[in-house]
Amino acid sequence: MTTSPDTPAGPARPAALVNGEPYPLDGPVPVTDLVARLVPEVVVDGVPRGVAVAVDDAVVPRGAWDRTEIRPGMRVEVVTAVQGG
Repeated sequence: MTTSPDTPAGPARPAALVNGEPYPLDGPVPVTDLVARLVPEVVVDGVPRGVAVAVDDAVVPRGAWDRTEIRPGMRVEVVTAVQGG
């Protein structure tokens, strides 16, 4: 299981690995909530736009985000679309 580093405030907490970095978790977090916390700027009218999520190397369909929970030890990649030329 991945843990976040010990801090002066206390011992390490269980964590998921999100975009290669430990992400402390106090309990399971739905993908929808995780995306809203990580990239609030892409949420329009409560719906994330231009975002893809993979958990443990499997893409999570948007329709499954509410019922897919992120738990300690999971590997998560959150990718946003970038416009440019």
